[in-house]
Amino acid sequence: MDKQYLHPIFILFVGLMAWGCASERDTLVRIDTRHGELVAILFDETPKHKENFLKLAKAGRFDSTEFHRVIENFMIQGGDVFGKEELPREDWYTVPAEIKPELFHQKGALAAARMGNNVNPERASSGSQFYIVQGKKYTASELTTDKRKLNEQFMKYLGLESQKPLRATYTAFYEAGDMQALDSLVLAYKGELESFYSLDLGKKIAPERVRAYVEVGGTPHLDDEYTVFGQLLSGFEVLDKIAAEPTNRSDKPEEPVYMRVTLQEMSKEKISKAYGYTYRK
Repeated sequence: MDKQYLHPIFILFVGLMAWGCASERDTLVRIDTRHGELVAILFDETPKHKENFLKLAKAGRFDSTEFHRVIENFMIQGGDVFGKEELPREDWYTVPAEIKPELFHQKGALAAARMGNNVNPERASSGSQFYIVQGKKYTASELTTDKRKLNEQFMKYLGLESQKPLRATYTAFYEAGDMQALDSLVLAYKGELESFYSLDLGKKIAPERVRAYVEVGGTPHLDDEYTVFGQLLSGFEVLDKIAAEPTNRSDKPEEPVYMRVTLQEMSKEKISKAYGYTYRK
């Protein structure tokens, strides 16, 4: 269509649409620690968790809480508002689970801590405690293998009289406490075990998850069990520094890592430009 014949109302409509996209706003979460600042976005797909987190942050209730549970190559957990405020247990509310298949535990994911399935079959989240995933990188083979079935069949195979040399290798790794070598050894026998026992030891996993865990890393075994409600946009080096903190037997840092949480409202367009973040449609 020739531009000179475009109707003024059509031009106005297009202009309003463009303005609407540019003016739509979101809230950045800034977590300050002695190691530096973490900046995150909270997902619209988990509205209950987003609303709850923003409410606590606006009230300043996260301030002076600690990252009280830190496990390197796994995650850092903090935000124990209820414990800090010494609230009675009956006031420790939960948030209904909002577990979504498109939201998973790649590095930098913000997720809600919760009680175990034995006392919490609904998988409801803690009303305040959250964790940030560090994790590690995986190979595609690791991600697409049913580890439980693989280990079961490997131990069965290991018991065969013909597998004495393999048993010796396995025992040497086990006695040395080299779990990584053990995992690699078992995984290397996947194809042979599938052929020998005529079974499939594969596991279905979405391609986008495989790509993320191979390229970025994370903790895939937590997927579909906990609510992921946000993602780091910057401060990954700060995450790594906190995860490397020396800890005691309870995984608590020997020197406290306190946090202060502030919020910054910004247009979604600016957030996308500043951090390279793409909003889901």
